[in-house]
Amino acid sequence: MRKRHSSAKTIGRSKIGIALAFSFLTMIGTAANAASDTTKPVDGGTLNVGLATDASIIDPSITGSSVTALITRNIVDSLVGQAEDNKFTPWLAESWDISGDNTVYTFHLRQGVTFSDGTPLDAAAVKYNFDRILDPKTTSSYAKSLLGPIDKIEAPDSRTVVIRYRQSFAPLLQGLSLPYLGIQSSAYLQKTQSTTNTVIGSGPYVLDNFTKGSGSKLSRRADYNWGPGYAAHKGAAHFDQIVFKYLPEASVRLGALASGQLQAIDAVPPANYRSVQGNGKLQVVTRENPGVNSAYFLNTSKGPFQDVKVRQAFQSAVNGPAAVKAAFFGTLKPADNILGPSTLYYDKDIPRSWGFDLGKANRLLDEAGWSQKDADGVRKKDGNRLTLHYVYDSTSLAATEVTLAQAVQYQVRQAGFDLQLDPVDAGGWTARTNANDYDLVSFFYVRAEPDILRTVFHSAYIPPSGQNASRVKSLDEKLTKAVGASDAERKKLYAEIQKEVIDQAYAVPLFVAAYQLGASKDLHGISWATNAKPNFYDAWLDR
Repeated sequence: MRKRHSSAKTIGRSKIGIALAFSFLTMIGTAANAASDTTKPVDGGTLNVGLATDASIIDPSITGSSVTALITRNIVDSLVGQAEDNKFTPWLAESWDISGDNTVYTFHLRQGVTFSDGTPLDAAAVKYNFDRILDPKTTSSYAKSLLGPIDKIEAPDSRTVVIRYRQSFAPLLQGLSLPYLGIQSSAYLQKTQSTTNTVIGSGPYVLDNFTKGSGSKLSRRADYNWGPGYAAHKGAAHFDQIVFKYLPEASVRLGALASGQLQAIDAVPPANYRSVQGNGKLQVVTRENPGVNSAYFLNTSKGPFQDVKVRQAFQSAVNGPAAVKAAFFGTLKPADNILGPSTLYYDKDIPRSWGFDLGKANRLLDEAGWSQKDADGVRKKDGNRLTLHYVYDSTSLAATEVTLAQAVQYQVRQAGFDLQLDPVDAGGWTARTNANDYDLVSFFYVRAEPDILRTVFHSAYIPPSGQNASRVKSLDEKLTKAVGASDAERKKLYAEIQKEVIDQAYAVPLFVAAYQLGASKDLHGISWATNAKPNFYDAWLDR
């Protein structure tokens, strides 16, 4: 799941709010995560959730937005579930069989499941969903990457789905557990020209309405009875309704939470973290994201960053820990690798191979021919200033992240870089990246599987086909091989990939993204998905 600076949204896009982490307050048995063993869940009422970031598209199949994933997790179900301990559980599929070489996956569907429009969720519907995602006309980038190199999808009978691969593909179950591959009504999809504002699934809630720039309203589905295997209860969800409200102003979100108008918010601002935590009626629960850390991705295909020495110089000129501390008041963990520490096959040796070194940055720039400086201290070569354009979506970039960029802007100026901050709207960000009109952009992707590196660094996903904003091609062979290799070989390959990303300065990691939930202490039953997002199926309010 991607967060873009600009879901992220997700991110995007990853796109859910400010990513913060402070003392890693978790766990499912505390705070918002669960009620006491003697407390019985209460049915009814409305859960009001304030979001810092807007969702531009509600169809999870055609966006990487984590805001969309957060909302639609309540609307669409998945073939399999993934519990917090990373074990896979039945969901729409009662069971599955996997060939020894990970090339054939056979799923046996639960009987009696229907979409909210009354049509059956059968093998034909599942096949239609995945065929649609694979169809280039759908412009599905992230969901398509999760499915991998599919050869064919078969539905031999109404309750059996067979997915065949051209080569071994190990990460499928993890991808299938995410809402981006959630199953939508095929009858609805076939007759709907645009799915940007609507979605019909088989989940515990039905989407009543979605308005970009405002929010979403969901209503409980009374006949729901097929939740994931990791859920704490069976049957319908507890809340009558869930209302997601887009409230970009932190003061508004915090005020509404404190007054009881909202029961939960995301993106608790760093400056307010301690005050929320100290409020006897409120709580803060933080989950560190797995996946690709928030980073600057350097465009290797044009401009100064075509030269590896210039990229390495920029990387060395960034004092990430200092910038992150200045922007986030010490509530956020600086990144020391392209992958977050909670990601499978994270290489703990990478942090020792790079870091802030202004002397190294100056030396590399001299070697690269940028040895002259103008009156402003900006380096020059062949009469050209060393100017770089950082393009970001001003509608999604949090104020703290602008502060972070300004801190980096000052830092790299000490080495002679003229870093220009270019704010644009969401459409402008997409247009600039698709047109290759940028020097660097930033985002993070949330996924527990290291295969997320393929989404970000494989040449098949160079914009406009995806999010390989560094526009590199040298990692293709290893990224492709890693998805089907043995555990030992995967670990080795992903270690080599992480090393090349840092050594060749394709990216400059900034911070370890995290989801931070501010909530009423009366809110119980929240569980956490492996993409560090709260699940509301088991949630209820003690009134």
